[in-house]
Amino acid sequence: MLSPRPLVAVAAVLIAAVAEAAGPIEIGSRRELFVDDHLIGRLDKARLVLHAPQPREVVLKFDQPWEGLYSGYETILRDGDVLRFYYRGMPEARHTLDVEVTCVAESRDGIHWTKPKLGLYEARGTKENNVVLARSRGCHNLAPFIDTNPAAPREQRYKALGGTGKPGLLAFVSPDGLRWQQMQDQPVITKGAFDSQNNAFWSEGEKRYVCYFRVFRQGKRWIARTTSKDFVSWDEPVDLELDGKPRQHLYTNQIHPYVRAPHIYLGLPTRFLPGRRVVTEDEAKRIGTPAQWNYANDCTDILLVSTRGGAELNRTFLEAFIRPGLDLRNWTSRANYAAQGIVQTGESELSLYVKHNAGYPTIHVRRYTMRPDGFVSVYGPYSGGEMVTKVLTFSGSRLLLNYSTSAAGGLQVEVQAPDGKPIPGFALADCPEVIGDRIDSSVTWRAGADVGRLAGKPVRLRFVLRDADLYSLRFSEDGAR
Repeated sequence: MLSPRPLVAVAAVLIAAVAEAAGPIEIGSRRELFVDDHLIGRLDKARLVLHAPQPREVVLKFDQPWEGLYSGYETILRDGDVLRFYYRGMPEARHTLDVEVTCVAESRDGIHWTKPKLGLYEARGTKENNVVLARSRGCHNLAPFIDTNPAAPREQRYKALGGTGKPGLLAFVSPDGLRWQQMQDQPVITKGAFDSQNNAFWSEGEKRYVCYFRVFRQGKRWIARTTSKDFVSWDEPVDLELDGKPRQHLYTNQIHPYVRAPHIYLGLPTRFLPGRRVVTEDEAKRIGTPAQWNYANDCTDILLVSTRGGAELNRTFLEAFIRPGLDLRNWTSRANYAAQGIVQTGESELSLYVKHNAGYPTIHVRRYTMRPDGFVSVYGPYSGGEMVTKVLTFSGSRLLLNYSTSAAGGLQVEVQAPDGKPIPGFALADCPEVIGDRIDSSVTWRAGADVGRLAGKPVRLRFVLRDADLYSLRFSEDGAR
């Protein structure tokens, strides 16, 4: 009788065989990250590592009369040289048409933000404000995006969904992101709870509009998805799969195409833990924890998730991507919410934004930064580790890597045939050790960097890493970025 270990090994071989039978993965010249196991065939003494973003400066305070303690549901997007930050203004703990408004702030660098005086709506007795929508159900959670569908009319260049519960989500359009109109009286998506931020976008890969939205399943907040060709008629929703991990409260989802690899959708959901109390009664009084909605009884953190479409959900890590930190005000309910959207604010910098201190006079948005593609790496320890990809095909003539090594570490790359045998000229011994810290750097073998003769042919990539992190890879023509 076989022991459990051989049985596991046999099962792994069978699973790999089924995957290989489906044919090679066509990656073309797309950038591939390691937020999931899409490309990973085998890890040997190497492992995936989650990299937390670094907290930076406070960039925005909700300090205007029409904003206030319960502002939230933020979206950040780039329109040319301008960054726009949309959010709900909510100075009172009431979800009513006379309280909730949608506001916007603008920035050129992602650090310094201004609130334009638009004069579009009166709020709290003045039109000298940054309100772009008022007295609408959509104000509860309006989540705008720039429509990159080539067939979209110019007057509908911006789109958004907003609304809660019954009757459902309303559709809005705008030519400039400031002046919004509701497309029709009737809601366009009706099967869902919707009582958090519901994120839509045009998917270039799927050639459809996609929306990820709030549902309740087995008493927990969860995520469903639907698609549309015209932003008005939407398909029957499907729940995202459990990915083999336990169902948890995911309060928001913030799923959106990643700016540097839009075929991969990244999400920064807030994980909500009702009844998990950290702050004592004395501490709650000292920091002024609001009594509304039992703020002292719950806590939250932020996860990293990914999907490549359909019902797929990848929670590669259940460990928090962003922790609440030292501030006790971030250990109470609804205190840690990432904005939808990750933007590149420099050649070697991504910025993402998190609302903290919800319900307190100190409510604010803090910027976090990280290296491009730096969410998850394949890491090899100083003693060495390997990663071998699944069989793939590519287009292009150079292999570009985003990597970081120590001064004593390094990595090498071998190109293999599907059977695992090194291709002559691209064996490990032909690859000088790669050392340093680069965002897009070409791999060179003794014969040069040109891999064009292998384009379109099924191959594997073998990475040998020593005190090194590999964040992403892609093939390109002549090393072009």
